[in-house]
Amino acid sequence: MRRTLRIGTRGSALALAQTGTIAQALEQAGATVEIVTVSTPGDQSMAPIAEIGIGVFTSALRDALAAGEVDIAVHSYKDLPTAPDPRLALAAVPRREDPRDALCARDGLTLGELPAGAVIGTGSPRRAAQLDALGLGWEVRPIRGNVDTRLKKVVNGELDAVVLARAGLARLGRLDAITESLDPLQMLPAPAQGALAVECRVDDVDTEHLLRSTLDDQASRAAVTAERAMLAALEAGCSAPIGALADVVEDLDAEGRVVERLSLRGVAATPQNELLRASAIGEMTAAEQLGRALAAELLDLGAAVLSGPKGVNGMGSA
Repeated sequence: MRRTLRIGTRGSALALAQTGTIAQALEQAGATVEIVTVSTPGDQSMAPIAEIGIGVFTSALRDALAAGEVDIAVHSYKDLPTAPDPRLALAAVPRREDPRDALCARDGLTLGELPAGAVIGTGSPRRAAQLDALGLGWEVRPIRGNVDTRLKKVVNGELDAVVLARAGLARLGRLDAITESLDPLQMLPAPAQGALAVECRVDDVDTEHLLRSTLDDQASRAAVTAERAMLAALEAGCSAPIGALADVVEDLDAEGRVVERLSLRGVAATPQNELLRASAIGEMTAAEQLGRALAAELLDLGAAVLSGPKGVNGMGSA
């Protein structure tokens, strides 16, 4: 009798949509799957993300996986703590969705068309810091809740706009709500935004092989590895809002041949909430080193020193 793979997920509409894409891919590969919802402390709390930390969205899922209650866990990769869990293997990073942030504004307005005094909602200190840095006189207001809850605040006039992850809106079939996809030059996304992380138990080699061979995308894995290595290095000495984005680009090697390399951009804040930016290019096979090197540059430039609990990085969850 063929084994049924139990896929653990949070119960939110977005989490279920993300997990549905994984389940469908596995079924197309011939696997039998069952989706199992797991309640997490983050789903039960309305406290700001910066207070409770992103790990609350993933710890219960990881515990259920390690205990054998599920065989696979699907996470929004940006919600995972940077420290690895020795019980688990990161078996696959599927092809990444568009990582940009998206503006959903009243009357079809773009970011540049929002007037001074406009109220923009976001649950992410990273987004808030970058909006403030544009210096256009908006009021940035912290919010929590799922995507529909946030969008309704614009519809009912409570807010003039909200900023959300474009990938989440795409997975929910809500791209029509976007009035502008924000250029990373204006707003760098959270490290690993738009990417999923698919985990299994470290000793479940058959499942790991299935997930890697069916789902893993090498370019997406390299890009988010660089971004999260930057984040991990900054967490040792920085609790400021952090943004990062790596792209696979074509470059020339010493012999003039076209090769693929990683281009990484990062942003972090000083204690005075000034934004520092840096960029670098490295080899696809050295993604972690590239991320650590860019973090070191940002710290040298004056990125803020640690002042909050480790793992609170201001990324938000939507």
